[in-house]
Amino acid sequence: MNSMNEGIDLSGLLTKGGVYYNVSGITPAEALGDMVATVSVPRSIERERLLTAVLEREALMPTAAGHGIALPHPRNPLISEPSEQFVSVGFLQNPIDWQALDGKPVRTIILIVSASPKLHLRTLSRLSFLCQQTSFRKLLADRSSREELMAALEEAERSWKAGS
Repeated sequence: MNSMNEGIDLSGLLTKGGVYYNVSGITPAEALGDMVATVSVPRSIERERLLTAVLEREALMPTAAGHGIALPHPRNPLISEPSEQFVSVGFLQNPIDWQALDGKPVRTIILIVSASPKLHLRTLSRLSFLCQQTSFRKLLADRSSREELMAALEEAERSWKAGS
């Protein structure tokens, strides 16, 4: 189901990573701290190490993607097994200025943890594409249920497979 040839299984990654509501914090670092403390992580990752890696990446350049969405991730993989990769969606309690190019405060964090730079770029590319789609952004803005988000990811994956 998640072979290299078929690309990235976003719905599978979200199943592993989960959807979280009311992530707290008034700065990007605080929100990321709460997110990392909350999400399910594989045993091979120490939360403190994940948070440090994500904050180091943010320090290089904010990961705000525009439209109220940030896509934080470690700069280098912290895991080596593709089966341990995950994506977590966190809806913030309060909008946060994340220095987005469009000036909009971030309301949704999509945390990406990948096993290799190649897999990370594929995941980031797919998520970035979705974040440009009005229908997907509306799901995020409406703080939709995990089921609604999963359905949207599955639909996108079906259309990508049909187009390949």
